[in-house]
Amino acid sequence: MSLSPCTAEAVLRRCQLIGFNLAEKEAGQLAEYLGLLMKWNKVMNLVGADSWESCLEKLVSDSLHLASYLKRRKDILFKSLSDAAQIWDLGSGAGLPGIPLRILWQEGEYWLVEAREKRALFLATVLSRLMLPHTQAFHGRVENFMTERMADLVLSRAFMPWEDILTLLNGKIREGGHVLFMVNSPLSESFIPDGWRLEDVHTYKAGRGTRYFCSVAVLPNKAPS
Repeated sequence: MSLSPCTAEAVLRRCQLIGFNLAEKEAGQLAEYLGLLMKWNKVMNLVGADSWESCLEKLVSDSLHLASYLKRRKDILFKSLSDAAQIWDLGSGAGLPGIPLRILWQEGEYWLVEAREKRALFLATVLSRLMLPHTQAFHGRVENFMTERMADLVLSRAFMPWEDILTLLNGKIREGGHVLFMVNSPLSESFIPDGWRLEDVHTYKAGRGTRYFCSVAVLPNKAPS
């Protein structure tokens, strides 16, 4: 159970305890998201956490680390991103990592893709409340979403095994584009299939565990001409 009301001030303090300084507006938006998540979680079982504090520290903290990573590494790994860049968040579920990420990092056109109806409804409800710029939800299968679309950056957190995702995305990543995996064990270059290159492995601490961002770049012969 929650130890305290999910207010902007409480979220701000909790984020500071885990090493993140948010602006007041960001803390307010994050508090609203967490409040909605806990409310819907009572009937939909969106996440395993039973309090907003636990959800913030165990789940949302990944998004906070990801926002910092994307800002810090843009010039090296994601220099092709522009205001028109297409960013896909596959299997968005409860909006993690996407919703907290978009509160802090708002580059490109961001798509939350979710096939399950109730979760897609939750995402649409959150987006209508937070009014995050250039952020949209798609209800349907990933294969249907990708029809006649190309991506510059794809984010994946436990959507399917990373090898299957790279197969799924063959021919769907523009030259200079990346797939960024959020994983509990780092990827190894020796296991990356032909046509892709492991460009970066970033290690970070979340709670008591160690996690990784692994960025895989598409090589020119895999990118569409």
